Amino acid sequence: MKIKKYHKKFLKKLSKNVWKTKTLFPEDGYYGDFGGIYSPEVLIPALEELEKNYKKFLKDKTSIHELFYYYKNFCGRPSLLTKAERLSKEWNAEIYLKREDLNHTGSHKINNATGQVLLAKKMGKKRVIAETGAGQHGVATATAAAKLGLECTIYMGEEDVRRQNLNVYRMKLLGAEVVPVTSGNKTLKDATNEAMRDWAKTVEYTHYVIGSVIGPHPFPAIVRDFQSIIGWEAKKQFYQATKRLPDFVVACVGGGSNAIGIFHSFLVDYEVRLLGAEAGGISNQPGMNSASIEFGEVGYFHGTKSLFIQNSEGQIQNVHSISAGLDYPGVGPEHAYLHQIGRVEYFSVRDKEALDAFVEVSQIEGIIPALETAHALYLAKQEIRNYKKKPYILVCLSGRGDKDVAEVNRILQNQNL
Repeated sequence: MKIKKYHKKFLKKLSKNVWKTKTLFPEDGYYGDFGGIYSPEVLIPALEELEKNYKKFLKDKTSIHELFYYYKNFCGRPSLLTKAERLSKEWNAEIYLKREDLNHTGSHKINNATGQVLLAKKMGKKRVIAETGAGQHGVATATAAAKLGLECTIYMGEEDVRRQNLNVYRMKLLGAEVVPVTSGNKTLKDATNEAMRDWAKTVEYTHYVIGSVIGPHPFPAIVRDFQSIIGWEAKKQFYQATKRLPDFVVACVGGGSNAIGIFHSFLVDYEVRLLGAEAGGISNQPGMNSASIEFGEVGYFHGTKSLFIQNSEGQIQNVHSISAGLDYPGVGPEHAYLHQIGRVEYFSVRDKEALDAFVEVSQIEGIIPALETAHALYLAKQEIRNYKKKPYILVCLSGRGDKDVAEVNRILQNQNL
């Protein structure tokens, strides 16, 4: 069955239930109580321009054909669905991995970056900017910009520059300017702040390629749409391989783009549990984790209303994760909504637990997962224990762990493990 037929079937089901206005393209920019536009006045015309052009892009067959041309011939889609044979035996489950790590640039980030850079070019923009944590979104944006001939500037927290030095060089090699951010906690939150400031000053010729399902409307919907290719492919591939749907689907959640990408095609399949793995960090204490759904409160940040980790005075709290890609104090508004209505279950995974999964999966399956993905893999292992029969599991392997090897080696040596 082709993805297009799945899409038509899905849309038909949507017309009969709550998801119709909540998870496609919300005209008011809200997912239940979350979302909206809470941006400086100078950015409102740019956001309106973006929404107008994105709707035009979706209706233009030539643009969609061009997008899928790049997905196939540049990004390497469709990505493989791999049965984790040895891991399945070890964990007593039927485990399938959606291999976004095999994409060009090594993660799911290239799906959104390619779509947004193509959209920016069609809008007549000459330059793109982006924030990055683990460096994967920065690399993906720099790659797409090089392919399509646009200037590129990447903002990256100074601490993440240290942790992900290889990705910094990759971005520079691709022709991008990398700007280290020294304010705040020197991580993803602060990089996003600086990128927003840049966009406000250069909006006439610059498009801001937001890397996750965060920010003001229409960004959460745009990023989700470009990442939903993960779920549409995976649903088709899983059914072809097993003649059934998974018992549960697992993905890591920082801002939440890979998770919403793989969850989206399963939202109305209520028999399929959807599980998100947040960064539990070191402890439950403020500043020691990045579990926004578990510890966050309703707030307004980076142009949207969602769940954010805040201090007692309502200010955004500095956060922590061993994984640079999950080191963000908030979650996308659609995730906040899916949590609110109970459709997706979110759990926190500690640094040590993610490290354990990182090493175990590498040694058993011969796949080095990104530290972000290691959170999801650990959660999957724990959930298997709740099933009497072997469950069928789909895990979004959002990226490869080459970028994390040096940092993991440093941590394990310091801990004498």
